[in-house]
Amino acid sequence: MQAGQSAEKPITAFAISLFAGYWMLATGGMMYGFGWDNWNGMMQGMGGWMWGQGMMRGWMPELWWPWFGVLAGIVVLLSGVMLYVRPPQSQSWGIVILIAAILNFFIGMGGLLAAALGVIGGILAMSWKPQTWK
Repeated sequence: MQAGQSAEKPITAFAISLFAGYWMLATGGMMYGFGWDNWNGMMQGMGGWMWGQGMMRGWMPELWWPWFGVLAGIVVLLSGVMLYVRPPQSQSWGIVILIAAILNFFIGMGGLLAAALGVIGGILAMSWKPQTWK
């Protein structure tokens, strides 16, 4: 390691962002109906966890895109990994995480917890500064 270089990584922002991304991916997949609900035929014909359209089925369908939760989850997961791999770019990855989490809350029906965790992870990533040892 070179002089002035830090071995620190934004572990807290990384962990919270990964958890948020997994949560978004899971809820988006369940709401969109990837067949994760078909345990031994108990729930056949229901489509998805929330019947494939989300719980607001038929109400303003142009605003509710459960598949966006899957996309946002992938974006948050990849951004979290990049945050860990490239800590000097933590502000950029934090912005990506923050935007994906907010959009997932309003568009993708990812839930309040996943969005809150994504926002917290994004803010922690944007505010993270490496400590330099002199």
